Amino acid sequence: MSEPGFIKHDVSLRNDEHVAVYRETDGETGYEWNGVPILLLTTTGRTSGEPRTKALIFGRDGDDYLVVASTGGSPRHPAWFLNLMAHPEADIQIKAEHIPVVARAASDEERARLWRIVTGYWPNYDVYQTRTERVIPIVVLSPRKPHDTTA
Repeated sequence: MSEPGFIKHDVSLRNDEHVAVYRETDGETGYEWNGVPILLLTTTGRTSGEPRTKALIFGRDGDDYLVVASTGGSPRHPAWFLNLMAHPEADIQIKAEHIPVVARAASDEERARLWRIVTGYWPNYDVYQTRTERVIPIVVLSPRKPHDTTA
């Protein structure tokens, strides 16, 4: 039985499987999930220093990409969010395109506007927020400028 206001979603792909299939097909399989677009976010592990990749729902705000650190309303922030806060430089893959980004948590001032954007494409974020005391962060991923290598 599903909860009122909760959209049932397909959980046939686990995150590791989703990442593998997405990478193998350059997003031909895995880019769209339950009607929303998915990107691959690769962070640097805050403890291990190793790359960690997650498949996440995303949206756009101008040139920036938006992801939400909801974990379905868990009381704890997801590891990928903590990794980004420790090491904000990351990489995303959208279909076959790889984009270096720098991450930041949305400020309190911009959060209300961005929350309307993210719940516009995934209404379950409102449900997830009711499940936790923590304020679910919205992460803004801004494309990094290529390093100038000219002398």
